[in-house]
Amino acid sequence: MAVCIEAIDVERWPVAGEFAISRGTRREAEVVVVHLSEGRHRGRGECVPYARYGETIASAVAAIRAAQGALDRARLQQALSAGAARNALDCALWDLDASRCGTSAAELAGMPALRPVLTCYTLSLAAPQVMADRAAALPHQPLLKLKLGAPQDAERMRAVRARRPDARLIADANEGWTPDMMGALLEVAAECGIELVEQPLPAGHDGMLASMERPVPVCADEAVHTSADLPALRDRYDAVNIKLDKAGGLTEALTMAAEARRLGFRIMVGSMLATSLSMAPALLLAQDADWVDLDSPLLLARDRIPGLSVVQGWIAPPPPGLWGSPEPS
Repeated sequence: MAVCIEAIDVERWPVAGEFAISRGTRREAEVVVVHLSEGRHRGRGECVPYARYGETIASAVAAIRAAQGALDRARLQQALSAGAARNALDCALWDLDASRCGTSAAELAGMPALRPVLTCYTLSLAAPQVMADRAAALPHQPLLKLKLGAPQDAERMRAVRARRPDARLIADANEGWTPDMMGALLEVAAECGIELVEQPLPAGHDGMLASMERPVPVCADEAVHTSADLPALRDRYDAVNIKLDKAGGLTEALTMAAEARRLGFRIMVGSMLATSLSMAPALLLAQDADWVDLDSPLLLARDRIPGLSVVQGWIAPPPPGLWGSPEPS
């Protein structure tokens, strides 16, 4: 029996408060969920079309519909370019395969049973004291991610460190810094014990990173999408952020992670703002990551049922019924 697209749903999930980065503020996560079927077997995958990459909800839905004739993982890599639409279909195919084969997606990928991983908790961009107060209100979150990319970033880093001297910290400027800021702000990051700075300069305008001393490791995010991008970034970045929505699904992301390690990059596994259904496939990548940023369900006012369990920053493997587990007999 052939695999078919059973449904494509557009869903909106409210954020708890608001989520602000250097490019703007969001109050909901808008996702596309694709449902596949093959006889009694089902699979689903979620994606987040991202305007920064020229994607819209409408364009993703149209691309998913157009891929009806390429519903296996190998053919899909050629039928669709990397991006959100291919991610939803690819993850749905992994989920379907787990159902069909009566095993877990991890086992299909040749991995041992998944173990819990520590995710960072993201502090949305705000005034320095506001971010510091939020950090202090999260004493059980051992790893915090600071959204930066606006005036007073040095004050933000110092204020958060002062209130949470115990926490591990990473920072994400979302392309919001300029070349003349770089040296001083990386020095402040080092002073504050920040472990990693994500995408400080705009993608495509980051050449100066190749010739400057980096007192803190710098991670590519917007500058890297698939494994084909990696060789050109070796002189500029110390780490890469692998996201399924950029890579176009778990299939390419697994290839990308292996190639990143071969080339000497450290790895962060991240995500767009989405539900536990988007995070679950990324947990396979997270097993071998240096940093994990899959806290999106914690930033939502509500999540799927069942969703991922996150306790003091530790994400448990996906529960049955979410993604990547065989259907109960």
